[in-house]
Amino acid sequence: MTGELRIGPHVIGTPVVLAPMAGITNAAFRQLCRELAGAALERAGLQGEGAGVYVSEMVTSRALVERSPESMRLIEHGPGEWPRSVQLYGVDPATVGAAVRLLVDEDRADHVDLNFGCPVPKVTRKGGGAALPWKSTLFRDIVRAAVRAATPAGVPVTVKMRVGVDPDHLTYLDAGRAAEDEGVAAVALHGRTAAQHYSGHADWTTIARLKQAVTSIPVLGNGDVWSADDALRMVAETGCDGVVVGRGCLGRPWLFADLAAAFAGHEVRVRPSLGDVAGALRRHAELLAEHYERAGSFRSAEDAQRKACRDIRKHVAWYLKGFSVGQQARAALAMVDTMAELDDRLAELDLTQPWPGDPAEGQRGRAGSPQRVALPEQWLATRELVGESARVVREAELSVSGG
Repeated sequence: MTGELRIGPHVIGTPVVLAPMAGITNAAFRQLCRELAGAALERAGLQGEGAGVYVSEMVTSRALVERSPESMRLIEHGPGEWPRSVQLYGVDPATVGAAVRLLVDEDRADHVDLNFGCPVPKVTRKGGGAALPWKSTLFRDIVRAAVRAATPAGVPVTVKMRVGVDPDHLTYLDAGRAAEDEGVAAVALHGRTAAQHYSGHADWTTIARLKQAVTSIPVLGNGDVWSADDALRMVAETGCDGVVVGRGCLGRPWLFADLAAAFAGHEVRVRPSLGDVAGALRRHAELLAEHYERAGSFRSAEDAQRKACRDIRKHVAWYLKGFSVGQQARAALAMVDTMAELDDRLAELDLTQPWPGDPAEGQRGRAGSPQRVALPEQWLATRELVGESARVVREAELSVSGG
C-alpha cells in the first residue's frame, strides 16, 4: 500500500498525523518522533522523509490572543519542523478567528487544527471540545471564522472531532458536512463519543460513514491505532485517507517509522532492544531540557534539566512496557532529578534484552470507563445556542487557561 496525504497545499509523504496530547506532544517529543522515524527508515533503505504531520499541544484561543507566556511556549516549533501544526480550542468565533490571524500574520503556523474532540469535563462543561458540535450554528460559525482568517495566507484549517456527545446525541455527519462546506482542508474523526472517553473500542464504522458523506476533502480516522498493522486495517475497512495516532505512540516514538514503512508497502518494523529504548528515553529527556532552556523561563540550564527530568518520569512506564524490569528499578527511574541520575539508573538495566513482542504491544495509556458528560445546563435541549448555554459559553471564552 502506498499513499500520501494532501492538506490544502501541503503534500505529506505518509498519511499519518500525531494527535495533540496535553503535556506530551511538545516540540521535544515531536522532534524525537521525527528523528527516530528518519533513522529507522534510513537503516531499512527507505526514504527518511515525510513520516507524517506532528501537531502541537492544544492551545486555548483566548489565551493565545492575550499572548499568555504558556500559550506562546506551546506554539513554538523546533528548527526545520514542517509543517508547523498548531491545534486551537475555542468557543467563540471572533476569538478563534483572532487567534488564527495571529498565527498566520506572524508566520507561526503552516497548518491549523480545530479541536472539537476533547472529552475532558473541564472543557465540555463549558460547551467546548466534543460538546460543541451539538450547537450546529456555533460550530459552523467557528469553522468559518478560522477558515476566513487563514485563507489569505494559504494556511489550511482542519477539524478533529468525535462521534458525538453520547449515543443519543450524535453529531459527526452533520459536523463533517458543515466543515466541508466551510472550506476546511480535512476532517478527522475519533470513533468514540465523549461519553466513552477512551474506554471500550473505537467504532470504525462511523469513520466509514463519514468518508461516504464527506467526499471532496480527506477524511482521517482516529481511535485504537496501536500499530502499523492497525493503521493499514483501518484504511482498508473504512476507506479513510489516513490515520491519526495518539496514545499508540506513548513510549514508542519510533512508531512513525513503522507507519511510514507500512504505507510505503514494506513489512520492515522497528523492534528495539531495551538498550535502544533506553537510548530513546535518554534522548527524549535531552530534547526536553533543550526545549525548556530555549523557552527562557528557567534561571539556568540545570533548572531546565530538572524540569525535563520531572517530565520524563511519566513516560517511564510507557517506555518499559513489556520488558523485564523490576518494580524497584522502575520506581527509581520515575524519581530522577538530574540527567546524571537518569544515566546511572538506565545503566543499571539489562540493556541486552530484546524486544519482548506481544507484552509490549497493544493499548497504552489509561482507558478509563464510560461516564456522564459534563455539560452546561440544558445544553442538549436544542441545537441552537440560547439562554443559559449562551451565557456559559460567553463566560468560558473569558477564562484564560493558557493551553
